[in-house]
Amino acid sequence: MTTTSIRTPPPDPVTAFLAAVASASIGPDDFWTPDVALDATVPNWRFQVHGRDAVAAEYRVWFVHPCRFDTVRRRAFPGGEAVEYTISWEQDGVPHAAHHVHLLEVMDGRIVSDTVMCGGRWPASLLAEMEAARA
Repeated sequence: MTTTSIRTPPPDPVTAFLAAVASASIGPDDFWTPDVALDATVPNWRFQVHGRDAVAAEYRVWFVHPCRFDTVRRRAFPGGEAVEYTISWEQDGVPHAAHHVHLLEVMDGRIVSDTVMCGGRWPASLLAEMEAARA
């Protein structure tokens, strides 16, 4: 008797990155090239980090708590993908949210660069202010 096994291909690196964000489990060897570059624009600051250990360490600070994706928009471009999302999570009993846009360059199944724009972390009180301003 012959058995055939069907292997599921590994997820693409962008899908793997998003899953690691959601589970707060970013590791240095997951989906980065050894010399990956992060160019991050955050509220009132911009900085660069190089190398998968440094990038993973930075993102472990950003994504400490498991979160839920409230919206996700993914758009492929030659050599990579643009990903926009809003996430929400609970931190010390307080609901929070954030809005990010990543321009991810991919080569040979690994992320080689991530240019990210982050609007900051918004606690429930600020989310309520933003909602009231929309009215």
